[in-house]
Amino acid sequence: MTNSQKETLSALEAAPNEIKLAVDLIQLLEENELPLETTIQALEIVLNDFKNKRKK
Repeated sequence: MTNSQKETLSALEAAPNEIKLAVDLIQLLEENELPLETTIQALEIVLNDFKNKRKK
């Protein structure tokens, strides 16, 4: 592991939970190699679902 990778890992470990989750989600979505538009539409559905849950 390079120094740059170690610094990135260290910064991520110190990051807020929402940043850690975002990085994990991005990695998961990129690994599945889905079409970009499909991914965006799915994320919009998920975001709306969680926003609706917050209102309850």
